[in-house]
Amino acid sequence: MSRMTGLDLYSIPIASPGKMKTTKFHQQESNEMKLQNKVAIVTGAAMGIGQGIASVFGREGAKLVLADVNIPEGQKTTSELKKRGVEAFFVECDVSKEDPVKVLVATAIEKYGTIHILVNNAGIGFYKTVLETTSEEWDHCLGINLKGAFLCSKYAIPHIQAAGGGSIINIASVHSYQNSSREAAYAASKGGLLALTRQMAIDYGKDKIRVNAICPGWIYTPNVQRIFDRYPDPAKFRQEVEKRQLLGRIGTIEDVGEAAAFLASDESSYMTGSSLMVDNGMTALLESW
Repeated sequence: MSRMTGLDLYSIPIASPGKMKTTKFHQQESNEMKLQNKVAIVTGAAMGIGQGIASVFGREGAKLVLADVNIPEGQKTTSELKKRGVEAFFVECDVSKEDPVKVLVATAIEKYGTIHILVNNAGIGFYKTVLETTSEEWDHCLGINLKGAFLCSKYAIPHIQAAGGGSIINIASVHSYQNSSREAAYAASKGGLLALTRQMAIDYGKDKIRVNAICPGWIYTPNVQRIFDRYPDPAKFRQEVEKRQLLGRIGTIEDVGEAAAFLASDESSYMTGSSLMVDNGMTALLESW
């Protein structure tokens, strides 16, 4: 995304009782990085949306801790970021389990000494009805999608408090609000993640920790490609999905990354307990005629 260019200062009129007053704002320098030297943990960062978030964060100057269960892809993503001059390292972590999460946070502190940003992105898609879902499948889906965010927040928050505040970003979904058929566990996990987002925003606002969620719609990832591959003509089905989008395209992982960078930065300093829809208007449309 391009930076604003032009004059260093610009003026806008601000209305006040009885007169107009001019307030000046310093415009962001074109080479300024909005996350310069901020330490960020991004879970589920090996591929897909997490990879896109890590890429944008790295461009914006963050020091990254990438966490994932996929070791080869996690190491590959980390290596690619380092080639671009991004300071990053990879930690294998199953966020549904407490001990690996403790190790993740401890390793981040050992490496960088602090944590400013946590992105709870790790998640899985799971599509069955209640009757089709086993107890083990339910626990697995909610363990990663919801318990994972709880555990990572639980162990990262004390360090964000010690840093004087920061930002937690939970990657939820349009399915947190509206649902399709056969997604009982997934919808429950993403709906619960929004409730957790609001609760943490309430509990830790006093510590200058902002907690927000991003709700993506159709974003092109390996998981989405697997959905396309279930159909006889994957390319045709993708085109049909694209035609249904208000802006005529499927989102990129960088689209979500840009939104996450905004929520992680001081640009969103007055936002907490919010949900940012990155969904191409999916939740705005009731039905087409």
